[in-house]
Amino acid sequence: MNARDTTHFPSAAHAVALIGCGPKPRTPDVPPPEAIGFKAHNLARMAAMALPVPPAFVLGTGWCADPAALRPEVWQPALAALEHASDARFGDARQPLLLSVRSGAPVSMPGMMETLLNIGLCDATLPGFLRATGNPRLVWDAYRRLVAGFGEVVLGIDAAVFEADLAQIAAGRDERELDFAELRALTRAHLASVQRVAGQPFPQSPRDQLTQAIAAVFASWQAPKARDYRRLNGIADSIGTAVTVQRMVFGNAGGTSGAGVGFTRHPSTGEPAPWVDFLFNAQGEDVVSGRRSAQGHDQLAAAAPPVWHELLAATQQLEQAFGDMQDFEFTVENGRLWLLQTRAGKRTAQATARIALDLADEGVISLDEARRRTEGLGEDQLAVPRVVTEDGAAQPLAQAVSAAHGVAIGEIVLDEAAARARQAAGATVLLLRQDAETRDLAALDIAAGLLTARGARTSHAAVVARQLGKVCLVGCEQLVIDTPHRRVRLGGEELAEGEVLTLDGGSGAIWRGAVRTVREVPQDLMARLAALRAG
Repeated sequence: MNARDTTHFPSAAHAVALIGCGPKPRTPDVPPPEAIGFKAHNLARMAAMALPVPPAFVLGTGWCADPAALRPEVWQPALAALEHASDARFGDARQPLLLSVRSGAPVSMPGMMETLLNIGLCDATLPGFLRATGNPRLVWDAYRRLVAGFGEVVLGIDAAVFEADLAQIAAGRDERELDFAELRALTRAHLASVQRVAGQPFPQSPRDQLTQAIAAVFASWQAPKARDYRRLNGIADSIGTAVTVQRMVFGNAGGTSGAGVGFTRHPSTGEPAPWVDFLFNAQGEDVVSGRRSAQGHDQLAAAAPPVWHELLAATQQLEQAFGDMQDFEFTVENGRLWLLQTRAGKRTAQATARIALDLADEGVISLDEARRRTEGLGEDQLAVPRVVTEDGAAQPLAQAVSAAHGVAIGEIVLDEAAARARQAAGATVLLLRQDAETRDLAALDIAAGLLTARGARTSHAAVVARQLGKVCLVGCEQLVIDTPHRRVRLGGEELAEGEVLTLDGGSGAIWRGAVRTVREVPQDLMARLAALRAG
């Protein structure tokens, strides 16, 4: 049984819905996002399109505030169907089924709620997972990730605790360079850290892991960053989130395995070309969390051309079916493509206009729909600032990866408190952080731009920055932040908090001081909009 099989649902938001767990393909009656969340709704549509989606079950939004969702008898029948579809059993010592537990609200809220991966791995199931995969590095990498993720999300342990364990063993190397023996040592260090910091052992019962993971993901609906996001976007607290429990696929299996996030078109300019970040030998959280830097898709296209062409075909199919530019997540496991999510991508005003015009030209949407999507967009909204440099002017301090276009000039701040204080004094501020994380949403809302030392263009924080209209530069290897002394080192120079920088989202350049800019109106885009509105 595989994920291309039937998708079958009860209809109520209190139902436990199945994706890809039925006996034969058929056209499903997919419940609305209000009942099962957008993530599960779109997974179901993808499964119905015969796209490669791992099988799953969904606890609908009606369970969000209902403690009964934590009773195993509520989801045990769905788990049994998922086991049957996966040819594995949850908690089984010989052929264990491992699960991801993900949130999914009726509206898109990128990175605002929690995800847990590799649920079901423990001392008892580890040997069976090793026999099934024959890959000791994968097994110990998955286990250490589970312990750290569970410790952080469920037990409330600061991520810095697990980062310290990693730093001690990795000794400056990328974690993907660690062998299975080092990952085994890291797992044991994480287990000891959980016991020391939380005062309790990591749960060795897969069923307890799953119950607590479901509870934590539902609880993350009320996390401060989720509440801030709803407040900023006018989203009602009452709609709740669904929880999707899905068979794991492993991008950290080595070889041609990896994880990626992409957009079917450029989210800043609207250019009709895929915009993808990918990491070999990684899991999806490595890309979207903002704690790791990622590469573009060129390496994937060169190393696994069949996978890349399959991904391009799948994303083109998604655009046709959903009628819009898509933001998608995927995993490649030993050369096999799996799609984990799709949704309408967040974009700038300029990208909004070009994408709507291009989709209308391609016949994907009607002219009336293009007019609706571009309503209210004029020169003020579409003008883009550009840095102007004179001959012989100073060179940029450093270079980063552009995740959202535009130019932002402001004072350096290192946290939300400083951002609020300087905003109250009338200053424009730029937020500088080690990682591009969504927990900085409140500070990002205040700032004109974000600059990070690590992170990918497609990380959740970068996605939110684009949505908020902020300039965003990520992955600046030359940035070192000294929070205790409220200073940063950038391109070999030291700057104090409060000094002024210019972030150029067009080129990724970072300038000291305020650099002269001009605002340019894209005349070709304005002409196309005028023709659309006159038609």
